[in-house]
Amino acid sequence: MTVKSAVRSLTDIESIEQSRDWLPAGVQCTYDLLRHGAQIAPQSPALSFFMRTKDHHRAVKWTHSEWFERITQTANMMRRIGVQRGDVVAYILPNLPETHWTIWGAETAGIALALNPLLDGQALRELMTAAGAKWLVTLAPTPGTTLWQQVSVVAEQVPTLQGVLAVSPLGHLPGLMGTALSALARWRMPRRIGRLPVLNFHLEMAREPRTQLTFAPPKLEDIASYFCTGGTTGLPKIAKRSHRTEIANAQQLAQTFGSSAVGPGSTVFCGLPLFHVNAQIGTGLCFFASGGHVLLGTPQGYRAPGLIEEFWSICEHHKVVTFSGVPTVYASLLQTPRKTQRLERLRFAVCGAAPMPVELFKRFQNETGIKILEGYGLTEAGCVSSLNPPGTENRVGSIGVRMPWQSMRAVLIDSERQYQRDAQVDEVGLLVVQGPNMFEGYLNEQHNHGLWLEIPDASGYSQRWLNTGDLGRQDSEGYFWLTGRSKELIIRGGHNIDPKVIEEVLAGHPAVALCAAVGRPDAHAGEIPVAYVQLRPEMSIGEHDLLTFSQKNIRERAAHPKAIRIVSSLPVTAIGKIFKPALCILEIESVVNELASALNVKINSFSVKQDAKHGLVAMISASTQDWTRLQAELGQFTFKYEKIKS
Repeated sequence: MTVKSAVRSLTDIESIEQSRDWLPAGVQCTYDLLRHGAQIAPQSPALSFFMRTKDHHRAVKWTHSEWFERITQTANMMRRIGVQRGDVVAYILPNLPETHWTIWGAETAGIALALNPLLDGQALRELMTAAGAKWLVTLAPTPGTTLWQQVSVVAEQVPTLQGVLAVSPLGHLPGLMGTALSALARWRMPRRIGRLPVLNFHLEMAREPRTQLTFAPPKLEDIASYFCTGGTTGLPKIAKRSHRTEIANAQQLAQTFGSSAVGPGSTVFCGLPLFHVNAQIGTGLCFFASGGHVLLGTPQGYRAPGLIEEFWSICEHHKVVTFSGVPTVYASLLQTPRKTQRLERLRFAVCGAAPMPVELFKRFQNETGIKILEGYGLTEAGCVSSLNPPGTENRVGSIGVRMPWQSMRAVLIDSERQYQRDAQVDEVGLLVVQGPNMFEGYLNEQHNHGLWLEIPDASGYSQRWLNTGDLGRQDSEGYFWLTGRSKELIIRGGHNIDPKVIEEVLAGHPAVALCAAVGRPDAHAGEIPVAYVQLRPEMSIGEHDLLTFSQKNIRERAAHPKAIRIVSSLPVTAIGKIFKPALCILEIESVVNELASALNVKINSFSVKQDAKHGLVAMISASTQDWTRLQAELGQFTFKYEKIKS
């Protein structure tokens, strides 16, 4: 297949709204889609799971027939305990088979709310309260984890919660150990958290019929899930996703990958967390709906002890066809080279959730021989909006072509942020998308401001497109290229600097494993670029040498970093994205402390916090006299600051 024909087959869409090619006959919700997948090969494996890396060769397995029965039982259980169509079931769980049962069962009975187990108690409480969660599914008291202790403190404070379903994963341990520990966990499970009853997930599920639902399933336009999204800003919004959204994107991915990669006998490794759409749709629903097989690797996924070190052996033993990861995963895999493992079934890997530095991309492919398909997506558009096609030549650095049954373009907008015209070939513009995989907006109506862009069609009728907030261009063959994220731009004295310009150069240095460029507040330029660098193991280089390297190789003078900061590890989110707000906080703290030292003023206490309205705010306590002197100088910077009491 040539590049041009591949682009044509994936992107030529005459009419998105009229075409229902993406919707299998009789499918109206994710439950129907799972049933459709189970009927393709009922006795083929649907999911395998291992609790510990060392036990991967003894994974617990479910056939598609068995898997669909568990989802049916979970949905029936949730309806029995009172979950109706618009009711919200929150889940705070690691990667477990029960997490999948909860997701698809909750979507069938009501609405599933995905929550990150690594969030602090206050954030979990606020998100559950904002969503109006009615039931919570979480981990039962389990040795080696503190999730139960954390959740039990805040659950009673959520006014809408009516009860808790507790999941014990110990039964998945192999042999008599799993049986004994599971029985002990059942005996020790609490009965209440204050006013809230605590039910045993497995016992309640076992009471339910497994062959059919006890109620009518949802429809395409019904809300299936709530996902908390905020990209790199750290400001979570709750996205409302319909059954149409998730079905369409799962089918788009299946069409792009092809039946040989997602169908019966094809195994995908899932190591990303199931509170994220990449794991739920890209390495979950897409494969279940096609009769494929998901290998779920430990509750901690890629973070599990020994998982990265054993990854190639796991792929060999389970005949993995593909896997998905973020750049930090690929950087880690480079540190554990392949040995004698035979990986002829491993066709390609997918990089999503965060842009991959070109040098890391090239290094991984050259050293492993495994093709990477880089893509682009948003929670608001299902999961994936564009991807490099598997059957074509790689375009290193490109985010690929748009997904089937979805339109994607770069457009120019005016000063009022209204549509002006389509961008020309290779002209940078705002990326917008439209298709059946679009979400229904944010739960908080205020967050929807500026979300949609009205664009006239060929007949002059206005159509609604999703404003991604990303800048990019489309080349003459239909491939898209990201050029920046408006909210991450470093603005230095009027120069708009894309952090990628700095990061791509530093990533090309042989000593650099990962890097991130952010803006440091500056009284004269507004911001100046600085770069944080994590070195490869056993490599050594000084900050001055890296600074010299960057200045020699970054063409744009304004983008030359003023400082390089070598750190032992970069801060990352639970799915492995580099968390730039943490680096921005360090820079604000540094600026304030240096200013206080220069002015010889005393700061009693100081912290930088994320504010939903103002972004990062410096909270400073000082005497009235010292505050007056400090405030006069702080006014030269663009970040917000506030005086607080000691």
